[in-house]
Amino acid sequence: MQIDADGTPRERLLAAAADLFYQEGVRSVGIGRLLERAGVAKASLYDAFGSKDELVAAYLRDRHDAMREHFQRAIARHRAPRARVLAPFDVQAEFAADSTYRGCAFAHATAESHPASVDTAASDYRRWIRKTFADLASEADAADPSTLAMQLHALWDGAAQSLQMDHDPKVARAARDAAAALLDTALPATGKAPAPPAKPLVP
Repeated sequence: MQIDADGTPRERLLAAAADLFYQEGVRSVGIGRLLERAGVAKASLYDAFGSKDELVAAYLRDRHDAMREHFQRAIARHRAPRARVLAPFDVQAEFAADSTYRGCAFAHATAESHPASVDTAASDYRRWIRKTFADLASEADAADPSTLAMQLHALWDGAAQSLQMDHDPKVARAARDAAAALLDTALPATGKAPAPPAKPLVP
Protein backbone atom coordinates (compact mmCIF):
# COMPACT_ATOMS: atom_id res chain seq x y z
CA MET A 1 0.00 0.00 0.00
CA GLN A 2 1.28 3.44 -0.93
CA ILE A 3 2.06 5.58 2.09
CA ASP A 4 0.85 9.14 1.71
CA ALA A 5 3.57 11.44 3.00
CA ASP A 6 0.89 14.01 3.75
CA GLY A 7 -1.31 11.57 5.66
CA THR A 8 -1.78 11.66 9.40
CA PRO A 9 0.56 9.54 11.55
CA ARG A 10 -2.34 7.13 12.13
CA GLU A 11 -2.96 6.74 8.40
CA ARG A 12 0.73 6.26 7.69
CA LEU A 13 1.09 3.66 10.43
CA LEU A 14 -1.91 1.73 9.11
CA ALA A 15 -0.51 1.81 5.58
CA ALA A 16 2.84 0.52 6.84
CA ALA A 17 1.10 -2.17 8.88
CA ALA A 18 -0.97 -3.28 5.88
CA ASP A 19 2.21 -3.99 3.91
CA LEU A 20 4.51 -5.36 6.58
CA PHE A 21 2.11 -7.37 8.75
CA TYR A 22 0.51 -9.14 5.80
CA GLN A 23 3.70 -9.96 3.94
CA GLU A 24 5.97 -10.77 6.90
CA GLY A 25 3.78 -11.47 9.93
CA VAL A 26 2.68 -9.42 12.90
CA ARG A 27 5.31 -10.75 15.30
CA SER A 28 8.32 -10.70 13.00
CA VAL A 29 7.82 -7.01 12.22
CA GLY A 30 9.15 -4.89 15.05
CA ILE A 31 8.03 -1.43 16.06
CA GLY A 32 11.22 0.07 14.67
CA ARG A 33 10.47 -1.16 11.14
CA LEU A 34 6.90 0.09 11.34
CA LEU A 35 8.05 3.55 12.42
CA GLU A 36 10.72 3.68 9.71
CA ARG A 37 8.27 2.63 6.98
CA ALA A 38 5.61 5.05 8.19
CA GLY A 39 8.08 7.87 8.75
CA VAL A 40 6.74 8.73 12.19
CA ALA A 41 8.09 8.94 15.74
CA LYS A 42 7.46 6.25 18.35
CA ALA A 43 5.23 8.61 20.29
CA SER A 44 2.86 8.72 17.30
CA LEU A 45 2.20 4.99 17.54
CA TYR A 46 1.29 5.19 21.20
CA ASP A 47 -0.76 8.35 20.72
CA ALA A 48 -2.76 6.79 17.87
CA PHE A 49 -3.11 3.20 19.06
CA GLY A 50 -1.71 2.79 22.56
CA SER A 51 0.28 -0.34 21.67
CA LYS A 52 1.44 -2.49 18.79
CA ASP A 53 -1.31 -5.04 19.58
CA GLU A 54 -3.93 -2.34 19.09
CA LEU A 55 -2.30 -1.41 15.79
CA VAL A 56 -2.60 -5.07 14.73
CA ALA A 57 -6.29 -5.03 15.64
CA ALA A 58 -6.83 -1.79 13.70
CA TYR A 59 -5.04 -3.28 10.68
CA LEU A 60 -7.39 -6.27 10.81
CA ARG A 61 -10.45 -4.05 11.09
CA ASP A 62 -9.28 -2.17 7.99
CA ARG A 63 -8.92 -5.46 6.12
CA HIS A 64 -12.41 -6.44 7.25
CA ASP A 65 -13.79 -3.18 5.84
CA ALA A 66 -11.92 -3.72 2.57
CA MET A 67 -13.22 -7.28 2.26
CA ARG A 68 -16.77 -6.07 2.89
CA GLU A 69 -16.40 -3.65 -0.03
CA HIS A 70 -15.02 -6.41 -2.29
CA PHE A 71 -17.96 -8.65 -1.41
CA GLN A 72 -20.53 -5.91 -1.94
CA ARG A 73 -19.17 -5.08 -5.39
CA ALA A 74 -18.99 -8.72 -6.45
CA ILE A 75 -22.48 -9.56 -5.19
CA ALA A 76 -23.98 -6.44 -6.78
CA ARG A 77 -22.80 -7.60 -10.21
CA HIS A 78 -25.40 -10.39 -10.13
CA ARG A 79 -29.16 -10.55 -9.87
CA ALA A 80 -29.67 -14.31 -9.81
CA PRO A 81 -29.58 -15.52 -6.17
CA ARG A 82 -27.45 -18.56 -7.01
CA ALA A 83 -24.80 -16.44 -8.72
CA ARG A 84 -24.83 -14.06 -5.76
CA VAL A 85 -24.04 -16.95 -3.40
CA LEU A 86 -20.99 -17.77 -5.53
CA ALA A 87 -19.80 -14.16 -5.82
CA PRO A 88 -17.49 -14.32 -2.76
CA PHE A 89 -15.58 -17.13 -4.47
CA ASP A 90 -15.03 -14.83 -7.44
CA VAL A 91 -13.44 -12.37 -5.00
CA GLN A 92 -11.17 -15.11 -3.72
CA ALA A 93 -10.18 -15.96 -7.31
CA GLU A 94 -9.22 -12.34 -7.91
CA PHE A 95 -7.01 -12.40 -4.82
CA ALA A 96 -5.44 -15.70 -5.87
CA ALA A 97 -4.35 -14.21 -9.19
CA ASP A 98 -2.36 -11.54 -7.32
CA SER A 99 1.26 -12.58 -6.74
CA THR A 100 1.27 -10.78 -3.37
CA TYR A 101 -1.58 -12.91 -1.98
CA ARG A 102 -0.51 -14.76 1.16
CA GLY A 103 -3.77 -16.29 2.36
CA CYS A 104 -6.02 -15.11 5.15
CA ALA A 105 -4.62 -12.19 7.17
CA PHE A 106 -6.89 -13.06 10.09
CA ALA A 107 -5.67 -16.65 10.28
CA HIS A 108 -2.08 -15.41 10.20
CA ALA A 109 -2.63 -12.87 12.95
CA THR A 110 -4.42 -15.22 15.34
CA ALA A 111 -1.78 -17.91 14.79
CA GLU A 112 0.94 -15.47 15.80
CA SER A 113 -0.75 -13.31 18.41
CA HIS A 114 -3.46 -13.76 21.03
CA PRO A 115 -4.33 -10.44 22.67
CA ALA A 116 -8.07 -10.02 23.14
CA SER A 117 -8.34 -7.15 20.67
CA VAL A 118 -6.83 -9.24 17.86
CA ASP A 119 -9.01 -12.25 18.65
CA THR A 120 -12.06 -9.99 18.70
CA ALA A 121 -11.23 -8.47 15.30
CA ALA A 122 -10.74 -11.94 13.80
CA SER A 123 -13.93 -13.29 15.38
CA ASP A 124 -15.95 -10.34 14.10
CA TYR A 125 -14.62 -10.95 10.59
CA ARG A 126 -15.44 -14.66 10.67
CA ARG A 127 -18.95 -14.04 11.98
CA TRP A 128 -19.48 -11.57 9.16
CA ILE A 129 -18.30 -14.08 6.52
CA ARG A 130 -20.63 -16.76 7.89
CA LYS A 131 -23.57 -14.34 8.13
CA THR A 132 -22.98 -13.13 4.58
CA PHE A 133 -23.14 -16.68 3.26
CA ALA A 134 -26.22 -17.38 5.40
CA ASP A 135 -28.02 -14.27 4.14
CA LEU A 136 -27.21 -15.13 0.52
CA ALA A 137 -28.32 -18.72 1.06
CA SER A 138 -31.59 -17.54 2.55
CA GLU A 139 -32.10 -15.18 -0.39
CA ALA A 140 -31.63 -18.20 -2.69
CA ASP A 141 -34.32 -20.15 -0.77
CA ALA A 142 -31.99 -22.75 0.70
CA ALA A 143 -33.86 -25.11 3.02
CA ASP A 144 -31.18 -24.77 5.72
CA PRO A 145 -29.26 -21.51 5.20
CA SER A 146 -27.15 -21.85 8.36
CA THR A 147 -25.84 -25.30 7.42
CA LEU A 148 -25.19 -24.24 3.84
CA ALA A 149 -23.35 -21.16 5.12
CA MET A 150 -21.15 -23.34 7.32
CA GLN A 151 -20.31 -25.57 4.34
CA LEU A 152 -19.53 -22.63 2.07
CA HIS A 153 -17.40 -21.02 4.78
CA ALA A 154 -15.45 -24.27 5.15
CA LEU A 155 -14.77 -24.27 1.39
CA TRP A 156 -13.67 -20.64 1.59
CA ASP A 157 -11.30 -21.35 4.49
CA GLY A 158 -9.88 -24.46 2.88
CA ALA A 159 -9.18 -22.62 -0.35
CA ALA A 160 -7.45 -19.77 1.50
CA GLN A 161 -5.19 -22.22 3.34
CA SER A 162 -4.41 -24.17 0.19
CA LEU A 163 -3.65 -21.00 -1.77
CA GLN A 164 -1.24 -19.90 0.94
CA MET A 165 0.61 -23.22 1.05
CA ASP A 166 0.45 -24.39 -2.57
CA HIS A 167 0.61 -21.06 -4.43
CA ASP A 168 -1.67 -22.46 -7.14
CA PRO A 169 -4.42 -20.04 -8.23
CA LYS A 170 -6.40 -22.92 -9.73
CA VAL A 171 -7.39 -23.83 -6.17
CA ALA A 172 -9.76 -20.83 -6.12
CA ARG A 173 -11.52 -22.09 -9.23
CA ALA A 174 -11.77 -25.58 -7.74
CA ALA A 175 -13.34 -24.14 -4.57
CA ARG A 176 -15.87 -22.20 -6.62
CA ASP A 177 -16.74 -25.30 -8.63
CA ALA A 178 -17.20 -27.27 -5.39
CA ALA A 179 -19.46 -24.53 -4.05
CA ALA A 180 -21.50 -24.60 -7.26
CA ALA A 181 -21.90 -28.38 -6.96
CA LEU A 182 -23.00 -27.93 -3.36
CA LEU A 183 -25.63 -25.43 -4.44
CA ASP A 184 -26.97 -27.93 -6.99
CA THR A 185 -28.12 -30.10 -4.10
CA ALA A 186 -28.92 -27.38 -1.54
CA LEU A 187 -31.07 -25.01 -3.59
CA PRO A 188 -34.50 -25.57 -5.16
CA ALA A 189 -34.28 -26.80 -8.74
CA THR A 190 -37.26 -24.78 -9.92
CA GLY A 191 -36.23 -21.53 -11.51
CA LYS A 192 -32.57 -22.11 -10.74
CA ALA A 193 -30.42 -20.19 -13.18
CA PRO A 194 -27.01 -21.67 -13.99
CA ALA A 195 -24.13 -19.73 -12.57
CA PRO A 196 -21.70 -18.22 -15.08
CA PRO A 197 -18.47 -20.18 -15.47
CA ALA A 198 -15.47 -18.97 -13.55
CA LYS A 199 -13.13 -16.81 -15.58
CA PRO A 200 -9.64 -18.19 -16.21
CA LEU A 201 -7.28 -17.02 -13.51
CA VAL A 202 -4.14 -17.13 -15.58
CA PRO A 203 -3.46 -16.92 -19.31
